[in-house]
Amino acid sequence: MDLINGGHFHLSYWYDEKDDTPITEAGQRITRRVVDSLGLRSGDHLLDVGCGPGGPAVLAAELTGARVTGVSISSYDVSAATRRAEESGLGDRLEFHHGDYMALTFPDASFDAVMAIESLLSAPDLDHVLGEFFRLLRPGGAVALCHCTKEAEMSEELMEQFKASNMANQLPTLPEWIEALRRAGFVVEEYSQFGHRVFGQSARYFAAVDDHHDELVAKVGAQTIAGIKQGMRGFFDPGPELVGYAIVAGRKPAA
Repeated sequence: MDLINGGHFHLSYWYDEKDDTPITEAGQRITRRVVDSLGLRSGDHLLDVGCGPGGPAVLAAELTGARVTGVSISSYDVSAATRRAEESGLGDRLEFHHGDYMALTFPDASFDAVMAIESLLSAPDLDHVLGEFFRLLRPGGAVALCHCTKEAEMSEELMEQFKASNMANQLPTLPEWIEALRRAGFVVEEYSQFGHRVFGQSARYFAAVDDHHDELVAKVGAQTIAGIKQGMRGFFDPGPELVGYAIVAGRKPAA
């Protein structure tokens, strides 16, 4: 799907219906908001958990001068991210590893910051993952999570449809995301909910697939694209009144 999102394998942000920003640039708005919430400085070391094909990691390195290590369970994404890093000219500050975020092998206190963009809904044990983030951060290090949120009760059928569409094991509310970070030991410093500007823009995502239909079919086949669109329908069907979108940022205590 790099044809659509330029390696930012997550949702996009538009201010309103008159905002005609292309989907790739609108996706970078999400990455920028996450990176801004971390307060990264040149030379900091950022861990991107569930890095996808590398768009957010490359942009974070460009914006801040930080080093970025990405982890993905997809070997295809790791290869794509590595190519993207080389093409960006920032290969000396970017590296990508094939691995499971349930079993991270980095030493304690290896990173100044951790970000996870739309990668934790599928976690079998969210508390375990956040505990690993806490372990991997140096004292005073920052964490930022960017994910969908449950905004209201929905039918069991609709919830199961949503989960199946993106291999999710849970859909926490914003307060539940906040509480999960606190349970892991973090001090929550900032959170922002903007579901209507992200999840509520479903028509734009379908339009982007249609705009690149021939290229996508040539790359992955018509049956795959039909399956992707079916999954998108299951994902967006709840609408922004039931599913929101939020960033929650916090910090490991300095002492």
